[in-house]
Amino acid sequence: MLSKEKINRINELSAKAKAGNLTEVEAKERTALRQEYLATFRATMRDTIENVKVVDEAGNDVTPEKVRKAKKNKFLN
Repeated sequence: MLSKEKINRINELSAKAKAGNLTEVEAKERTALRQEYLATFRATMRDTIENVKVVDEAGNDVTPEKVRKAKKNKFLN
């Protein structure tokens, strides 16, 4: 999870960019923070999906094979 301070900084820089007052250094900082945010988001989403079990109304496990393989590979590594 990205810290509140970093998220607040992304928002500050975005607001500054909208106002047209963003320096080149700040633009690079914003890009780096956004990349870090996206990497964190993707990792969290991947973990969430890999831990999902899909069950139909009859109680049968219908988890997609791709998710099962990803979960299996995660535990083998």
